[in-house]
Amino acid sequence: MRRTVLEQFPAGGPRGSRPAEEFAAARRGEGVPAAVVMDLERDTFLVVTPQPDQRDG
Repeated sequence: MRRTVLEQFPAGGPRGSRPAEEFAAARRGEGVPAAVVMDLERDTFLVVTPQPDQRDG
């Protein structure tokens, strides 16, 4: 399954601040199945949504 990145946030936010989690929660409130994952190479949090593979046949 593929994922689409909806938004990205720097990992070095202020202590107690969770903008990626808040953004994902707002999208889930709209009915979008959003989740937060960590991109270790870029040191960012990504808000993603699953996209089914589109295969012919």
